[in-house]
Amino acid sequence: MGFENEKSETSIILDEDEFNRSVEPILNKKDKVFTETPDRDPQDTNGNLKVSFEDVVGEPGTAHSFDKVWIGSHAVFELVKYVLYRLLTTVLAIPLSFVAGVAFAVLSCVHIWVAMPAIRSLLMVLPPLRTVWRSLTDRFIAPLFHSAGACLSAVDAKVLEN
Repeated sequence: MGFENEKSETSIILDEDEFNRSVEPILNKKDKVFTETPDRDPQDTNGNLKVSFEDVVGEPGTAHSFDKVWIGSHAVFELVKYVLYRLLTTVLAIPLSFVAGVAFAVLSCVHIWVAMPAIRSLLMVLPPLRTVWRSLTDRFIAPLFHSAGACLSAVDAKVLEN
């Protein structure tokens, strides 16, 4: 092991195509491992829950905390919101989904098998009842109010001033 006076030259020659192929992933582009997450709220049902730190805590131009405090509180806010949401959904999502599923199933069943048949039945029964009701009011109530109107039409009311 001494000092070597000779210099060796080494070089790696790669074609442009060979180089580009070597950095491509092994999987085909069709079989992407990471895909974009689907939009879980396409109708923007919970748009009011898109809350950022600036929506909750805002410092006016006349009152500013230290930059480190602002950055730290922003980081803590986002971290706690993220971790606590994940924790709560881990614990509550499945039981609450079960309860919501049962509630909507019961409501759907009641609406389909009780409410709509009752409403349709009433809509079938009401036209004859309306005819009977109209004839009763025309026979008894209308003459009574017509007579009361005729009697009271002769009344002249004046306001007395003090």
